Amino acid sequence: MGDTSGPRVAVVGTGLIGGSILLRLHEAGADVRAWDPDGPTRAEGVRRGLAFADRLADAVRDRDVVFLGGPLPSLPETLLAVAAHVRPGCAISDVGSTKAALAGFAAERGLTDRFVPGHPMAGAEFAGLTSAQPGLLAGAAWVLCPSAAGIAPFRTLAALLIDVFDARVVPMSATGHDAVVALASHVPHLLAGGLAGAVAASPLRDAVLGLAAGSFRDGTRVAGTPARRTADMLANNREQALRQLDEVRAVLDELAAALRADDLPALVDRYEQARSARLALAGRRSRPGRREFPLAGDPAGELAYLCELGAAGGYLTGCRTGDGVVAYDGHRPG
Repeated sequence: MGDTSGPRVAVVGTGLIGGSILLRLHEAGADVRAWDPDGPTRAEGVRRGLAFADRLADAVRDRDVVFLGGPLPSLPETLLAVAAHVRPGCAISDVGSTKAALAGFAAERGLTDRFVPGHPMAGAEFAGLTSAQPGLLAGAAWVLCPSAAGIAPFRTLAALLIDVFDARVVPMSATGHDAVVALASHVPHLLAGGLAGAVAASPLRDAVLGLAAGSFRDGTRVAGTPARRTADMLANNREQALRQLDEVRAVLDELAAALRADDLPALVDRYEQARSARLALAGRRSRPGRREFPLAGDPAGELAYLCELGAAGGYLTGCRTGDGVVAYDGHRPG
């Protein structure tokens, strides 16, 4: 970005993710202002040379884009408070790890013309502005949930995220997002909690921790996340998390059955399947493509393209408007 010719941005709630958004925007030279409900956090931000307002209204009233951070249960109230003070046409997004409930809340209150649910797929087991890093979200997959009423703010947000964060913008429906992250993120938190919790309760605890190496560290890393943050995430996606946990449990039962039966070929077969998925994570290839849509008129075709792209495992690397059209550069597996 590098200058102040881009959109004027506010970040409301400056913990790990919100703070990292703020730091990257500041580093890029954006016109960015922040607010946090915690006084010491605001003071820390000012000490670091960041523009913090003392009141939420002062932080957001003249902004073009507002990002909402903070704990998941606080986001509905924060959305209402921000919507009451922003100018018409302001694009609002959040960074919460579940989407359907907040998207439904926004729709019930007539806010879909300005609110686009979002979720950057990056983080750490730490919390707070003091743990935030300007590069934390660089190159991350960043989900945005477009709607027909909110297609204009979606375009604004997609362009900003790509330009400033080099994000891979993944357009998805809110319900589709929650189903995917249940298996990609929420079940791993359950498994990490189960493994670390079993060790914590075991009489072998100290001996296990003394021998623990990469497999234990990697498998339990997210168990170091603040407990309330994990609990809020799981509770807000309870149905999908439990459904996907049942799928994982079925595979674990197959592995256990093969082990009990001393069926080495079955164990090898199931681990070959697992290995192929793990290796595909690092070896995924994509093919680029460009699509253009008129800025005016029915956005149904544009919305269908965006949601199909995300559902297929694709993402956007470009979003530009001009000459009456919006042009998307997209990548999809293949």
